[in-house]
Amino acid sequence: MKLNLKLPTPLDYFSTLVASDHDFPLLEASASLAQDDYPELSLQKVLGEVDFLLARLLRRLPASAQSMQRLKVLNQLLYQDMGFAGNFNHYADPDNSYVHRVLETRQCIPVSMAVIWLELARGIGLEAYGVSFPGHFMLKVHLNEGQVVIDPLTGHSLSQEALLEQLESMVGLSDGSDSLALTLSHHLHAASPRAIIARMLRNLKEIHSAEEDWPRLLAVQDRLLVLLPQAWSEYRDRGMTLAVAGLLEPAVRDLETYLAHAGPTADHLVVAARVADLRRTAH
Repeated sequence: MKLNLKLPTPLDYFSTLVASDHDFPLLEASASLAQDDYPELSLQKVLGEVDFLLARLLRRLPASAQSMQRLKVLNQLLYQDMGFAGNFNHYADPDNSYVHRVLETRQCIPVSMAVIWLELARGIGLEAYGVSFPGHFMLKVHLNEGQVVIDPLTGHSLSQEALLEQLESMVGLSDGSDSLALTLSHHLHAASPRAIIARMLRNLKEIHSAEEDWPRLLAVQDRLLVLLPQAWSEYRDRGMTLAVAGLLEPAVRDLETYLAHAGPTADHLVVAARVADLRRTAH
């Protein structure tokens, strides 16, 4: 009997992590995104570093600590003592999305910092969630005093007025009416772990697309489709990338999958014409 000794690829391992929404390992799945760029990365080392931070926090907290005290101690450690902050000088650096590099450099973007923050917050007993806010990933935590929305780059809480102002600039609602408040409420819903990973991948997708780095872009798109196998627009986007990279047959397969499943779309005729052009080129 032949044994299959082939080692799993980073994509294979990612597939096992995101296969189920039950006990979805957000920290490990997010850390694994770096394995395409850092193939020697030890995920267990990354998890161990976060566990070490959690142990530091727990030593600072009495068992009787209330939720507000727990929140203050968490933010003191991360933002004052350790100096985590947004990497505004190099915001489009992919390293800002890689958990192990964020832990090393303490430079980040909102969603990558949020993953670390959430792991620690839940580890010290806070009821905390990620929030896929337009333009800037947020956090929210339920305290005894009520719900607080937090900027993961600073640890500062945000007032409803500040959130409305930011939302207004992103979605184009400016009448100050009930519709804006309802839109704000909608955008403050808790994001699932799967949605958080999707946001991280789409950030990387945007970065690599802007750089026209087709191999790295395709690696990200492969992960997106493992994560969201029915996200038909991602098949279209990967098909277009494959076509630019000269991989015509898989490009046609992806674009035809999009056409078959996406239903009536504004770009249906454009994509169909692209498929026909690729078929002519391939033959």
